[in-house]
Amino acid sequence: MTQSAFDLDGYLKERRSLVELALKAAVPKLPNARLKKAMEYSLLAGGKRLRPILVMAAAEACGTKGDKVLEAACAFEALHTYSLIHDDLPAMDDDDFRRGRPTCHKAFDEATAILAGDALLTLAFELMAESARVKGISAAAALEASRLLAVAAGGEGMVGGQMADIEAEGRKVGVAALKGIHAGKTGALLTASLEVGAVLAGAPSARRRALVEAGRHLGLAFQVADDILNVEGDPQKLGKSVGSDAEAHKATYPALLGLQKAKKVAHNELDAALKALAPFKTAGEPLRALARYVVDRDC
Repeated sequence: MTQSAFDLDGYLKERRSLVELALKAAVPKLPNARLKKAMEYSLLAGGKRLRPILVMAAAEACGTKGDKVLEAACAFEALHTYSLIHDDLPAMDDDDFRRGRPTCHKAFDEATAILAGDALLTLAFELMAESARVKGISAAAALEASRLLAVAAGGEGMVGGQMADIEAEGRKVGVAALKGIHAGKTGALLTASLEVGAVLAGAPSARRRALVEAGRHLGLAFQVADDILNVEGDPQKLGKSVGSDAEAHKATYPALLGLQKAKKVAHNELDAALKALAPFKTAGEPLRALARYVVDRDC
């Protein structure tokens, strides 16, 4: 299947539809209606749903139907949404808008937003554990997937990367340090999305390693593309303001290298991700198309 023959728009539409339906069913009945409403406000606000789709695409590349890993896919989206809620708080990025509407703490209040984020974080691991109930997925695979999610989300991954990003504000950092920040802040969760898909599909170790390699390059490409959009993106398409990175004196590739060199870095990382995906042949075409989308997107 060639790049031009693959219908990425159709693929994304179908997978997003599956994810949206699963997410609507994912938030449990809660005794506190305000907490449930705040969780749903952010979780069901739309978005690219890239991480859950990557879980499904990785499983498919390893020979398992994507709908078998829906619980795991939703786990990634619940965790990602928690991180967005907390990132938007006044103590962090202090953002008023997310996906074209008020952020959670603006729509509700700071305390409710913090608790909604906490609840989504714990929901993520509940959903991942539910994978063990799916026919064909072993309890050992679900446990390993939960471990991978925890490592990617915690101090070794996303949270650690966010801390390093905060410490780098207003300071000069080199390319190696910036790459490390991005690898944790964004790359860890994207890499884990691919690896978890492989684990739940029971893929051999060589396939799992190939997806980890692709994920590392894809994660960096995604964050560099995000940095570029924060400079020259369309606020209407992004659903949030641009230029905030420069105002906060954040360490970014455009700030460090300039826009053109930053774009070169993104495309070099894309090329490396595509090379890592080569062993998957036709089964990996959705992943290759998603990798190109990560770099070429406008929102």
